[in-house]
Amino acid sequence: MKNLEKLYNECVNELNSIGIILRDIGEIDINISKRNNKRYGCCKQEEPDTLSKVIIKSRGKRIIQYEKFNKHHIEISPWVMELDDIIIKNTIIHEIIHCFPKCGNHKEEFKKYAKYINMKLGYNISRVGNKEEDFKKSNIQFVDKRVYKYEIKCKCCGQTFYRIRCNKNFSNKYRCGKCRRSV
Repeated sequence: MKNLEKLYNECVNELNSIGIILRDIGEIDINISKRNNKRYGCCKQEEPDTLSKVIIKSRGKRIIQYEKFNKHHIEISPWVMELDDIIIKNTIIHEIIHCFPKCGNHKEEFKKYAKYINMKLGYNISRVGNKEEDFKKSNIQFVDKRVYKYEIKCKCCGQTFYRIRCNKNFSNKYRCGKCRRSV
């Protein structure tokens, strides 16, 4: 936990050095996740800023969304803490970006911040990470403990991907990560 706090403070100082000040985005706390997830980390938000309320119409329904929150809870998966510090810091900064207004997803505003931070600080912040590659960089042997029941091949580009569970409407609901077409 001390290492996580130390790395978080280093990330905050690096962001301050390029003009990104975190005091304007609300309260942030960071912890190691209690569950051993396959994801690197997550950012949970609460106490929405009522001035940032937006109403979106989607499929005939009105959806209320908030673009800014006053409290942010960042959780880092325990297995990430075994990797090199640079990979942990990359994950921390990725989750910090989610705390910025309009960056709750990986769309345009998130990409803008990620590109700027990558350029100024030399990080490799992206939407998803590559576990196997990160374990190699950390000189740790990667062992995938999951057992995949389904092997799915994209009809368009031939990309193969694996699933532990598969929905009966899989081909209608999911798109290929490479060519973005229905599988």
